[in-house]
Amino acid sequence: MSLLPLESNPDVMNKFLHLLGVPSKWNIVDVYGLDGDALAWVPRPVLALILLFPCSEQFYKHAEEECAKLKTEGQTLSPELFYMKQYVSNACGTIALIHCVANNVERVGLQDGPFKKIIEDAKKLTPEERGEMLLKSKNNEALNLITAHQELAMEGQTEVNPNEQVNHHFVALVEKDGHLYELDGRKEFPVNHGPTTETTFLEDAAKVCREFIARDAEDVNFTVMALTASDN
Repeated sequence: MSLLPLESNPDVMNKFLHLLGVPSKWNIVDVYGLDGDALAWVPRPVLALILLFPCSEQFYKHAEEECAKLKTEGQTLSPELFYMKQYVSNACGTIALIHCVANNVERVGLQDGPFKKIIEDAKKLTPEERGEMLLKSKNNEALNLITAHQELAMEGQTEVNPNEQVNHHFVALVEKDGHLYELDGRKEFPVNHGPTTETTFLEDAAKVCREFIARDAEDVNFTVMALTASDN
């Protein structure tokens, strides 16, 4: 299965989230810079960051080395962390949004609907089974999610070509049980980037984004967005 790529457009992503039951006080916003001054403008609290980055040789090389290192050294993974594999082409935007919301269900106050039902049903599944659930769209909730993705992908400002190769990828950065996790459904497992808190999460996650950018310093095609509250 291959979907139309979701645009890195907060308006499109917010419509998607709110359609699926995320209360309107929570919104995706652009993060215009990763230094302290720019981060100070991002509304708090910040529940997650979404990074869109180019799929370059440097990225794949680093990911391979990182995977080998983590397999050797091991890492701490919270049993409460929600992670799903990506088996559907071009679904990385939707999976990043799922990772953002599913790891913050209590804080978001997710309303009854297909999104909440999918997350509840998926809690008892493995990351692989969660990915298969979307791939096979076995239930009405998964079908609703796929349909919403396709409809919202058509609303972006960029012309959509389903046959065009997509060379960019979305990942989510979340805080869970005092650790900062990178959630990429195409990797073998989540990546623990070390301790963090709800208070320092934005700055800690921005550091991880800067590391992504530093590995591809000549490429300017990076976008960072935050899931944040529009009021407190």
